Amino acid sequence: MNLRLISLSLSALTFCTGAHYTYAENIKIDTQNSSLVLQADKGKKLKHLYYGGKISNEDVNNIRQAGGKIFNAYPDYGMLTMPETALAMIHGDGNMTLDLVVDGVSTRKENGADIRTVTLKDTQYPVTVKVNYKTWPNENVMETWTEITNNEKSPVTLTRFDSGYLPIRNGNVWLSSFHGNWGNEARLTEEPLTRGIKVIKSHEGVRNSRYDHAEVMFSLDGKPDENNGRVIGAALCYGGNYKLRIDTDETDSHHFFAGINEENSQYKLGKGETFTTPALALAWSDEGVGGASRSFHKWGRNHRLAHGNTPRKVLLNSWEGVYFDINEQGMANMMKNIAQMGGELFVMDDGWFGVKYPRNNDSQGLGDWIVDAKKLPGGIQGLINEAKKNNVSFGIWIEPEMVNSRSELYEKHPEYIVNADKRNPKFGRGKTQLNLDMSNPKVQEIVFQIVDTLMTKYPEIDYIKWDANMDIENHGSQYLPADRQGHLYIDYMKGLEKTLDRIRAKYPDVTIQACASGGGRVNWGILPWFDEFWTSDNTDALQRIYIQWGTSYFFPAIAMGSHISAAPNHQTRRTVPIKYRTDVAMSGRLGMEIQPDDMTETEKAQTKKAIEQYKEIRPVVQFGDLYRLLSPYDEKGAASLMYVAPEKDKAVYYWWKTRAHRNEILPRVAMKGLDPNKTYTVRELNRIDRKPLSFEGKSYSGKFLMERGLEMPVNHDVEKEMQSDWSSRVLYLEAK
Repeated sequence: MNLRLISLSLSALTFCTGAHYTYAENIKIDTQNSSLVLQADKGKKLKHLYYGGKISNEDVNNIRQAGGKIFNAYPDYGMLTMPETALAMIHGDGNMTLDLVVDGVSTRKENGADIRTVTLKDTQYPVTVKVNYKTWPNENVMETWTEITNNEKSPVTLTRFDSGYLPIRNGNVWLSSFHGNWGNEARLTEEPLTRGIKVIKSHEGVRNSRYDHAEVMFSLDGKPDENNGRVIGAALCYGGNYKLRIDTDETDSHHFFAGINEENSQYKLGKGETFTTPALALAWSDEGVGGASRSFHKWGRNHRLAHGNTPRKVLLNSWEGVYFDINEQGMANMMKNIAQMGGELFVMDDGWFGVKYPRNNDSQGLGDWIVDAKKLPGGIQGLINEAKKNNVSFGIWIEPEMVNSRSELYEKHPEYIVNADKRNPKFGRGKTQLNLDMSNPKVQEIVFQIVDTLMTKYPEIDYIKWDANMDIENHGSQYLPADRQGHLYIDYMKGLEKTLDRIRAKYPDVTIQACASGGGRVNWGILPWFDEFWTSDNTDALQRIYIQWGTSYFFPAIAMGSHISAAPNHQTRRTVPIKYRTDVAMSGRLGMEIQPDDMTETEKAQTKKAIEQYKEIRPVVQFGDLYRLLSPYDEKGAASLMYVAPEKDKAVYYWWKTRAHRNEILPRVAMKGLDPNKTYTVRELNRIDRKPLSFEGKSYSGKFLMERGLEMPVNHDVEKEMQSDWSSRVLYLEAK
C-alpha cells in the first residue's frame, strides 16, 4: 500500500512523538484497490478531490485539471448555511458558526493499520477537529471518523456530529438499502437516487437494525448488478441511534453524510473534552455489489468481528424447543440428542433463573440472575458436568441490560431504570420490562458483575447469548443531570461499550452472540465485542433465504446464526421438509432451534449426516468468498449462492426452489469465483434422492461451470410419502 504524501507544495515538515507531521497540498490514501485524494493546504478548507479505483501519483498531480466541482471534505455549518453539513455547534458565547481550516497532517501506525489524521482548527475559536482515515495493506475497506475537542473556557453544544461525508457524482446512481421489522429483517430495497433528501435513521436506542440498517451501497452505473459496475459500500459502525442522509441538490453530486443521529441528542462538551464519532467504513468495488460484500466480509472477519478467524461450533439452542420450560432432565436430554447428532455446543436459553420471581414467562425475573433451584437442583455446574459427559460445550442466555418491574433488583433500585422525572415508567415485553440506564456507572458495574459472576463460578461456560428485547421508549435518565438529558442515547452506548471492554479484557475467549429480538443488533458497531449475531427470530427456511440474502451484503456467514427449526414453523406456520430447512441453515453458521424429541428417527439421521458434512465444508462457508448468483428478490422461482475458498480449490454451491408452479422452467444458474483453469469434481451433500444426480462424481472445468453451470432438477426423486413441492441442493466442489 502506498500511503506516501504526494506534495505539490511542501511548506513545513516536523516530527512529533509517534507521528509524522507535514503540510501538503494533496494527500493520497490507498487501500488495496481504491484511492482517496484530499487537498490539505494549511490555513484553507480541507477539500475532497477523488474517491474511487486506485490511481497513480501522476493522476493525483493532475487531478484538479480533470475538471469537476470540488467540495469540502468535512463540511461545517455557519459560514455556509445553505448546504447540508457534517458538523455544527453552539459556542459558549452563543455563536453558531464554524470556520475550520487545515492546521496539519500526521501519520501513525496502529496494530498493522496506517492512520492518516488531518487536524482542522477554527479560525476564531479554540475548537479542534481531527479527521482520521484508517487503512490496512491487504484490505479494500477504509474507516474514517472525527475527534472534536473543545478548548473554550465554557462548554460548547454539539448539534450535529457526523463521522464522515462523501460526494458522489450525479448520474444513474442507485441505492441499495435494508429495512424490515421483527421476523422480517434486512429486506433489500433497490432504488434510483432522485432530487431531494433521502434519510435512513434509527431512534430505537438499543436495537438499531430492527427496522433499518446503517449500511448502504451506491451503484454508480445504474441498477445494481452482483458482478459488474462501480459500487461504493458504506457502513456506519455504531450500535446506537444513527442517521444516514443523501442530499441530491442543485449541484452535480449526491451528498452522503453518516453519523450518530443528533435528534434529541445535543451533546455538551466541556473544556478540554473530546467527542469521538464512530467509524464510517467505505469500500470501493468495480465488481458490482458482490465485490463490495466480499471486501466487507474479509475486513469484518479480520478487524471488526470478535474471533473473526476462528471456526464457529454447531449448536443446539433450547428456545424454540422448550421456551421457558427449563428443567434439569430436559436440558440433559437435549444435550444427549445434539451430541448424538454430532453437534458441538448446547445453549440453555431463557427461563433458568429467579427465586422470588422465577422466570416462568417474560413478565418477571430479569435482573435476578440466580439459578432457580426448583428447575435446576444441580445448578449450572450440574449442567456443565452433563455437557462434559456428552462431549459438548455449554452455553447460557442472559439479558443483562434489562430488568422486570417484578424483580428484586427493581424493588431495591428503581432509580437504575431509564425513566424521565415526573413520569411513570414505560413498560415493554411482558408489560413489565424496562431498560437499565447504561449511562450510570453503578448499572455498568451490575452488568459487568452478571457476566463476571457467571464466568468466575463457571469458567467452563463456552458461549453466552446476550439478548436485548427492548428499545429506549421513554427519554429520561435518573443519573444524568438536568442539563445533560440529551446525552442519554449516546452515553447509554458509551456505558455499554465501556462495560463490554471490561468483559472482553477479563474473558477474551468466551463466544458471545448479539441477539436483540432477533436481528436488532446486526451492525459493525456492536460486533467488535461479539462473535456472531442472531439473524432473526424467524427461523422459517423460505423467509430466511430473503433475510440472510440482505444480511449478507455486509456481514459474513461466520457471524450469521442460521438454525434448523421445527415444522410447522413457529413463526409462519409453514411446513417445510427437513432437507430444505437444513440446506438453508447450512449456508450460515449452522445450528438447531428445535426439540430433538419431536424429530423422527429419519430426520435425526438426516440431520446427523448434514452436521457431519457441514463440518467438512465449514472452512469454505465461514471463511470463503461469497458469490450471490440468483437473487430471491428477482422472483424467478429459485435462489442460489456459493462460497469459494480463497485458494479456489474448494467451493460450496447452494440452490433453493422458492416457489412451485406446474411446468415452470427455472433458470440454469452459472457459478462464479472459480479458477477457470482448475477442474472440479462435484458431490451432492444432504442427498435424499433415490439415485445420484447425473453429474455426481463428474469433473468440470471452472470455466465450464462459470459459463454454463449445472442443471438443477426441479423436484427430488424420492418415495411417494416424501414427495413435496420443495426442493433444494447443496453441491461440494473440489479441485482435482
